[in-house]
Amino acid sequence: MTTSALVTPISLSNDLLTGAEWTPAHTLDLLQLSAEIKARPGRYASSLTGRFIALIFEKPSLRTRVTFDVGIQSMGGSVVFLDHTQASASLGARESIADVARNLDRWVHGIVARVYKQKVLEEMAASATIPVINALSDKFHPCQALADFFTLEEKFGSLRGFKLAYVGDGNNVCHSLMYLAARLGVHLRIATPHDYKPEPEVVADSKRVAKETKAKIELMTDPQEAVAGAQGVYTDAWTSMGFESEGAVRSAVFAPYQVNHELMALADPNAVFMHCLPAHRGLEVTPEVLDGPQSVVLDQSENRMYVQKAILHTLF
Repeated sequence: MTTSALVTPISLSNDLLTGAEWTPAHTLDLLQLSAEIKARPGRYASSLTGRFIALIFEKPSLRTRVTFDVGIQSMGGSVVFLDHTQASASLGARESIADVARNLDRWVHGIVARVYKQKVLEEMAASATIPVINALSDKFHPCQALADFFTLEEKFGSLRGFKLAYVGDGNNVCHSLMYLAARLGVHLRIATPHDYKPEPEVVADSKRVAKETKAKIELMTDPQEAVAGAQGVYTDAWTSMGFESEGAVRSAVFAPYQVNHELMALADPNAVFMHCLPAHRGLEVTPEVLDGPQSVVLDQSENRMYVQKAILHTLF
């Protein structure tokens, strides 16, 4: 890893599987490093020279694929793309996950994997000595959450005490937002239908860390209560990849959680709207909000690359 940067390299876990591996101080340092890389990309143009990174994708992707690919190459590294998006090429079908990881361990310097099941990442990390980065799983999306809070820090400065509302499904993005909010001192209010709450163990761990940082993690079912006075309003697709069979049921259950003009009007006048994309206009968010002046969704998308470059620079 290049050490000529202005920002001191961070000492982190060898892997990024959830975001919970990192201390509050490490999380803050990584956001600082992301800002440094965004401001002075040339200083990091050789950080990955001679490094080969395997990208393993079980799910379709636009932002994750492009930002990792471009980010790695812009730092002098090389990408080996392994497409497992077809049923015939399902990861673990031809040979075990452990064998895949052990073989890659001999050829490349790291693995970035976008998978259906979190346990696949855990098995890879247990079987390989090289870093494994979670580029999305059914339980967590740490790269996205880091980019989200980096975007908020750019626009609002210090995040301690920042009021963020999340409205919708207690899914992988929600889980990662909780882990990172707890580490950054953010006040996060989460409104979900009763049967779609985030997982209890994620809530418990987030609240444990929140005691240290003075963050607040609050769960509720009323979206209006969550959004009232919020400085940021976040939503995600009601039906994540892998849950398509539940689409009709979810559309009915989540209808009261749509982020529209009326709901945004309850937030702080200077509040921003956030979405990890892809978005479904007319479902979880209306076009007037998604494409409106309060929306920072494209900033989030752009910042994925800088945060991921910071992760790569740190772990490799």
